[in-house]
Amino acid sequence: MNKKIILKKRPVGFPAEDTWALQTTAVDEPKEGEILVETQYVSLDPAMRGWLNDQKSYIPPVQINDVMRAGTVGKIIQSKHPNFKEGDFVSGGGGVQQFYISDGKNEFKVDGHAVPLPKYLSVLGMTGMTAYFGILEVGKIKEGDIVLISGAAGAVGSVAGQIAKIKGCTVVGIAGGKEKCTYVVDHLGFDACIDYKNEQVYEKLKEYCPKGIDVYFDNVGGDILDLALAKIRRHARIVICGAISQYNATEIKGPKNYLSLLINRATMQGMVVFDYATRYQEAGMQMARWMAEGNLKSDEAIYEGIENFYDTFKRLFSGDKRGKLVLKVS
Repeated sequence: MNKKIILKKRPVGFPAEDTWALQTTAVDEPKEGEILVETQYVSLDPAMRGWLNDQKSYIPPVQINDVMRAGTVGKIIQSKHPNFKEGDFVSGGGGVQQFYISDGKNEFKVDGHAVPLPKYLSVLGMTGMTAYFGILEVGKIKEGDIVLISGAAGAVGSVAGQIAKIKGCTVVGIAGGKEKCTYVVDHLGFDACIDYKNEQVYEKLKEYCPKGIDVYFDNVGGDILDLALAKIRRHARIVICGAISQYNATEIKGPKNYLSLLINRATMQGMVVFDYATRYQEAGMQMARWMAEGNLKSDEAIYEGIENFYDTFKRLFSGDKRGKLVLKVS
């Protein structure tokens, strides 16, 4: 039998538990040209909240009564596809369910023995790809840049900041709470970290970035984005990767300090990782090398049980995790 999380209604504000329902159905049989995958791990990402809204976006919304969209990594248990065999591990988009059928078009073989499978949902998955292309291609970092990363203890921010350090930048993070800030500096190697819950962010920006900011990698939006805009240097680059502070808001708060872009001849650009799909292999190989050299670390917060999807999902927005949030379903 296949347990799956189904979208039942579109939320307003933060999703209630009854936004989804747990359903159990028979496991389907693959047809010719298809594979049956047993999901091992599911990726939980802040973007999931945006996928619930019935509005124009970079990807269509999840439809009512459909399986909740999510990145997955799992094991093929039955194959009728010439390019896959039983026992192969694959990374794909199977959604929040224990089993799924795929035609193989969006499945990528991964080595489940060389690297722990959750890594393919974090640093070697979409999370890592987002950080890699966001900081290098959109942020256009160069040696000596002053780089500010919000959500620095999170899945994307933690990797983006480490890549900036590898490239010779001074990196300042923003995170919530003393424990997370200590983790960002002592474990991840950032130069400094601002505790937005207990410190005056703008005062700390003046202390840690006295000459201003060359690149701001934004994962949170809202007030933090405004404060960063007030400290950018000429020709700064602002990377809009996410805006987690706004995802559950009923009234969106936009930046007030946007004229700083004009004054400083700066750019602010959104990035969606799917635009770089043809280069995922390049990024994955480079980050694997950095990991092997000990220059890039990734941490996964893993919780078990598809029945615990909602409680785990809430951790995306409560801050009760660090690194990449993953749900083990099999």
